[in-house]
Amino acid sequence: MRSMNIGIIGAGHIGSALAVRLTSLGHSVKIANSRGPETLGDVAQKTGATPVTAEEAAQGADLIVVTIPLKNIPDLPQDLFAGVPAEVPIIDTSNYYPLLRDGQIAELETGDLTESGWVQQHLGRPVVKVFNNIYADHLQNKGLPAGTPGRIALPVASDDAAAKQKVMALVEELGFDAVDDGTLPESWRQQPGTPSYGADLPADKLREHFASLGPKRTETQHAEYLANHAKTEQAMAAQGIKLK
Repeated sequence: MRSMNIGIIGAGHIGSALAVRLTSLGHSVKIANSRGPETLGDVAQKTGATPVTAEEAAQGADLIVVTIPLKNIPDLPQDLFAGVPAEVPIIDTSNYYPLLRDGQIAELETGDLTESGWVQQHLGRPVVKVFNNIYADHLQNKGLPAGTPGRIALPVASDDAAAKQKVMALVEELGFDAVDDGTLPESWRQQPGTPSYGADLPADKLREHFASLGPKRTETQHAEYLANHAKTEQAMAAQGIKLK
């Protein structure tokens, strides 16, 4: 794969893990957070990425990753992607954690939208959902060459087929099998509370699992996975785990 200019907006666990891997593969990476580039010295040293503002991360990028807490998506500058060409994929890695971080978002509670559907509405641009269902440490350290037994598969969903293909190629380059998870309305299958979340499944098992769930989320499935996720959040809170 040719070297790309990649902008990462969000310097938390997933953003930093991606920066480490992408720079190691020869890509040029700019990384931004909400507090300003001067606060990213440690991240730059650890990852090899260049600290910038969010606007600078978006400018001139071949691919953009938005990896910030879901509740902060509406706080991004309204014109952040105004000068970004339509063919530049925008990756969304976000997950909804109502108890520990995000508060309740009505459309996500009712199941009217998937998490990335909600993000896409706010950004006003098609997004590609990926990197949300793997631990940052596994993303940074568990990539394997294609064809290796036990290679982890990552689901990729988007309404933009061309953007999805570009992102799937990047997933493969990072050392994971890219599995097509359909359009954003189907991306509920990779959200928290579902069996594939954090499970590091191989490609054949992930495809079987998605086929067993079907494309359209039923009310029963939505209620079950919300309840599963609520139990996980309560257990995390009991252990004193805090999400930024």
